[in-house]
Amino acid sequence: MRKFVAFVFVAALIAASPASAQDKKINWNIGGGYTFSTGETRNHLGDGYNVNFGLTYNVSPVVGIQAEYSFNGLGSKQVNIPVAVQPIVGTTNPSPFYADMNMQFWDFNLIFKPKMDGKAHPYFVAGAGIYSRPVKVTTPAVGYVPVYCDPFWYYCSPGGFVAVDKIVGSRSSTDLGIDFGAGVNYQMSDRASIYFEARYHYIWGPSFTDPTTKTTQKANGQFFPITVGIRF
Repeated sequence: MRKFVAFVFVAALIAASPASAQDKKINWNIGGGYTFSTGETRNHLGDGYNVNFGLTYNVSPVVGIQAEYSFNGLGSKQVNIPVAVQPIVGTTNPSPFYADMNMQFWDFNLIFKPKMDGKAHPYFVAGAGIYSRPVKVTTPAVGYVPVYCDPFWYYCSPGGFVAVDKIVGSRSSTDLGIDFGAGVNYQMSDRASIYFEARYHYIWGPSFTDPTTKTTQKANGQFFPITVGIRF
């Protein structure tokens, strides 16, 4: 992340050269930052990072229409699930399960940019998009590794039983969602600006019924990415 932030600032300085002072019809943006899982989602999934690419068509100096792609890699979340222990009937032992997920989305937003003097210009953004959320659930297990050596993998194994991650489930869901938030553009030159943005995303997910309790739950997603980047 430090390297990415350094790249953002260096690229902004390189772009800070004289250009036409007239308002641009099209702006591009590239950024990255930290994504928080919020609400009920936080109980099941971890936080992660985000990388974003977008294009904005400026209808007027204060209104823009944006199309944006974002990739969010979310960290692993451990959930301890009681598992029956045999042959002792009626006893359970908590077993760790880990959920890893990434989120990709295309969204289309309306951007409102109030006219203000100075180099710092706040803006507000709201819109909707399509969200893809693949998730993989694993649990610790034991596997056998044969004797093998490969210098290009920097790996040599004498063989034997080793700890492995067993995939117990891998699913994906593509759903509709909404987003809204605000940010600040800091003008470096007529050509480029650095932006800082915070946005909330809500996704309507599929429903699932627990076969034991017969209760129905929805896999609605809630995320709060914070992003810093370049707009030019």
